[in-house]
Amino acid sequence: MTASHTATSSVQRDHLGTLSVLAWSGDPETNNTPYLLAYSLGDGKDGAEAGEAAVRTLFGELGIPLGSSLADGSRPGFPVRLLVEGGQAAVNMPYLSAQCPVPAEWLRAVAERGEVHFMFATKPWPDAVPGRPVSEEVLSAFVGDEAMLSTAAHCMLPVTQLRK
Repeated sequence: MTASHTATSSVQRDHLGTLSVLAWSGDPETNNTPYLLAYSLGDGKDGAEAGEAAVRTLFGELGIPLGSSLADGSRPGFPVRLLVEGGQAAVNMPYLSAQCPVPAEWLRAVAERGEVHFMFATKPWPDAVPGRPVSEEVLSAFVGDEAMLSTAAHCMLPVTQLRK
């Protein structure tokens, strides 16, 4: 997140295209995990494949593995941060600073768990345009896709809140 990091980065920001985040939670009866997904629409310079390559490069530079490995976001110096406040989740990392409204059940899961399973998909998701609702079926199809899961970055992020 420092100027020197971004100055030496080989990530081509314009290849990432439109980036967005979406929050949901697992079934409160069986898996009350809050999730936050960051993804590209695949509309960046040179198309979806260039965007996928840019995401892979970004996470390689950040030292966060792609695939089934779950990175520990509580370790000192971890480059991804999550703030939850006022019914919003805000994720901050190099090349992405975004916030989204979160549902009440997500906030309850966050209060119970104190951490969020954050995923950043390398696979673009052009159907999930910011500002338009995403049905449960469409969300399930994307996040249940083995190709998406096996190429995404996965992190458990502790939730931070503003001090009162």
